[in-house]
Amino acid sequence: MCKTKISSATFPVSNPIGKQTHIVWLDVVRTVAMLMVIGVHCIDPFYISPTLGAIPEYKFWASVYGSLFRPSVPIFVMMTGLLLLPVREQSLGVFYKKRIFRVLFPFLIWSVLYNMFPWFTGVLGLPKEIIGDFFCYVQGNESQALSDALKDVAMIPFNFSFKENHMWYIYLLIGLYLYMPFFSAWVEKAKRSTEQVFLGIWFISLFLPYMSAYISHYLYGEATWNQFGLFYYFAGFNGYLLLGHYLKQGNDWSIGKTLAICMMLFAVGYAITYSGFSAAAANPTATETDMELFFTFCSPNVAIMTIAVFLLLQKVRVHHPAVIRLLANVTKYGFGIYIVHYFWVGPAFLLIGLFDLPIPLQVPIMAILIFLVSWGFTWLMYRLFGQKAKWFMG
Repeated sequence: MCKTKISSATFPVSNPIGKQTHIVWLDVVRTVAMLMVIGVHCIDPFYISPTLGAIPEYKFWASVYGSLFRPSVPIFVMMTGLLLLPVREQSLGVFYKKRIFRVLFPFLIWSVLYNMFPWFTGVLGLPKEIIGDFFCYVQGNESQALSDALKDVAMIPFNFSFKENHMWYIYLLIGLYLYMPFFSAWVEKAKRSTEQVFLGIWFISLFLPYMSAYISHYLYGEATWNQFGLFYYFAGFNGYLLLGHYLKQGNDWSIGKTLAICMMLFAVGYAITYSGFSAAAANPTATETDMELFFTFCSPNVAIMTIAVFLLLQKVRVHHPAVIRLLANVTKYGFGIYIVHYFWVGPAFLLIGLFDLPIPLQVPIMAILIFLVSWGFTWLMYRLFGQKAKWFMG
């Protein structure tokens, strides 16, 4: 397999991956993944809200769209592995400074803003219910107290709050960056067959969430005094990192064969994800853990959906210069779009509610609206502050 470094300059998608060129099909993948992530958050009010969650039609469409968009986060991790493995920086310090600092400062700034928002609403004399309108996870537990906001800010070094629910991914991303230089040393020397063995063991580990739920809470040496079982060292998002690296060259299948295989993989994964989540959603005694079990990113059903989407989008060909520039612009502002979009989920849901749209149309329209607003906001910040904007927009 080619180990050549991939650059970030612009190029036509048909260029082979080994050249020092920009990967336009990867911009397509990133844009699709970004819309999926936003779509996932658009369904939060459908089943988290105490009022809407009791309406069967909202739960049904939460199942439909929530299952459809599960490959979102794994695709982002695969792109990270594709672009950065093997790591080429000569020292840990250079790699960490280049990667971690780029996301750390925007993450900290926006985490503070999200957590201080409830207090700001109180200062402005707004009713506390507006907090639940913005962040459905805190509906019924809204607080405008400064002390509560500061407690959440103080917790940022340890974990996210439900007011910045999407920030969980940044903790994961920083962890992957910390891990990658060490993993890279093996990846650079590993044969393709050796990578296949790792991916095979990793795929077995994807069944652990279901085994833990249906067979035994403790598996393969886990106990009250030990949480690190047999498959622990192969489990997690590092498998998606390697999978992105492994699949970077794409495949030599025809479009027809790729479409047939990917549709089959996606259909199987989707059927499992949808049936599992919808069954939990229909069970009035289901816990939050039960609801999220079939939505687990590191599960076999989500993994095969992710592979299907990734392989299919690799076949996309873009030749129009304007479209290529547009996709590159989305990539440039991608982190900013991600980090601010959660602010607009609640308002977008309230806005579309004014138009009495059919429920099936609400999620895609919300996702596109939030995407465009977040993109425009990020563009404006760079327009106003130039390259200084990278410190708070990424």
